[in-house]
Parts: sequence; structure tokens; C-alpha cells
Amino acid sequence: MTADAGDENALDLAARRLERALLMLEQRLVQRVAEASAGAGTAFDEDRGQLAVQLDHSRSRERQLEEAGAAASAALAKAIAEIRAALGEPEN
Repeated sequence: MTADAGDENALDLAARRLERALLMLEQRLVQRVAEASAGAGTAFDEDRGQLAVQLDHSRSRERQLEEAGAAASAALAKAIAEIRAALGEPEN
């Protein structure tokens, strides 16, 4: 065996080790990306669920405020009519 053949074998061995290390790194990276994607999907679903609950609550509150506004408007109209009647003004 010559020195060139020994160097070539060592170089081939180093190249194979490097290829194997790169393959393992790529596999780990793919695994980490998959795990992160799965976790992000779960977090997204949880956020979406929370937002849906908050939206339902906001819509309910909006209806309550609209009803309160309508009741206040009716009470105000009644009070105005009573004041006008007390002042002797004709009704419109």
C-alpha cells in the first residue's frame, strides 16, 4: 500500500463520516420542524378557540347594550312627553 492509497482511504472515510453526520443533522432538523409545526397548530387552535369564546361574549354584551340603549331611549322619550304634558305643550 502506498502513501497515496492510505491518504485516499482516509479521505474517503472522512467523506463518509461527514455525509453520515450531515444526514443525521438533516433528520434531526426535519424532526424538530415537524414538532414545532405540530405545536404551532395546537397553539393556533387554542388561540382560535379563545377568540371564538371572546367573540361570543362580545356579541352577547353588544346585544345587552343595544337593549339597554333602547330601554333608555324609551324612558327618555316617556320623560320628555311627561314634561311637555306638565308644561301644557301639545304632543307631536
